[in-house]
Amino acid sequence: MSPQTSPPALGPEFHAIAKRVNNWGRWGADDEIGTLNLITDDVIRAAATEIRTGRRIPLALPLQQDGVQAGLIPGRINPVHAMVQINQELFGPGTVACSDDIVTMGLQAGTHWDALTHASHSGKLYNGRPADTVTPHGGAEFAGIDKARHIVSRGVLLDVARARGVDRLDGGHAVTPEDLEAAEEFAGAQVRAGDIVLVRTGQVQVYLAGDKHGYGYPSPGLSVRTPEWFHARDVAAVANDTLTFEAFPPEIADLWLPVHALDLVEMGMLQGQNWNLEELSTACGQENRYAFFLSAMPEPFVGATGTPVAPIAIL
Repeated sequence: MSPQTSPPALGPEFHAIAKRVNNWGRWGADDEIGTLNLITDDVIRAAATEIRTGRRIPLALPLQQDGVQAGLIPGRINPVHAMVQINQELFGPGTVACSDDIVTMGLQAGTHWDALTHASHSGKLYNGRPADTVTPHGGAEFAGIDKARHIVSRGVLLDVARARGVDRLDGGHAVTPEDLEAAEEFAGAQVRAGDIVLVRTGQVQVYLAGDKHGYGYPSPGLSVRTPEWFHARDVAAVANDTLTFEAFPPEIADLWLPVHALDLVEMGMLQGQNWNLEELSTACGQENRYAFFLSAMPEPFVGATGTPVAPIAIL
């Protein structure tokens, strides 16, 4: 494509899917949390019954300067950590000494949630709000990540890689609804309304092995057909173990980030990326159960379009 050529429009296939998964107005014109509305008190009570052994599995990658970002996404820098106090006696000699730190990072640099305002298309955000309500100084006026409170629910691991008999999907593999159903059958756990679904591709193994560039591109991820699968099951949120969330490069030529637009903009469903699902996959296999209690509270940065998260699964 030459610099003078405009990129292709989203196209009729995208808009047909968008119409089928659209949730605008479903929870009212002022709604800012989308499918998180599906995590009801009843859902939480049922989720608590999944705790049987108390085994706790952390799902976040370490936040460090040598992190997962390798330059694919401009401005999304890995954490830069610095000390601003080291054993400083703030109230005079012989008093208690303190050490303090600061960090500079992209909020989507590590294991994170994308807020509903992370993506827009055709000048619109979720629930039909104008995209220009995200501003340079205030960030997201509407549906910032600080509005996404209390993200705890029943989690279900759909281990697509192991359901296909491999440890890691090939780069560029687009995870289809058929893959999700096969993983659901493999898990023996049916996805229910209000669940948070974790999709394992095994891709994070590339980063854990030290290859940051190989982790980012090409990458397996979700197909443009999967939003309808999640919509039909009233899933509350979805996360996976890849940098781009969806298959990259795109499965439809020149249609970039359509799953982001369908999930975040049309459906109002949060996405999580760079989750480390390796220990969880092992634990679920050992215990032969793939449903658990999941706590994945976002850091409430006001007006942010994404945030780091340190999720934990409890079996």
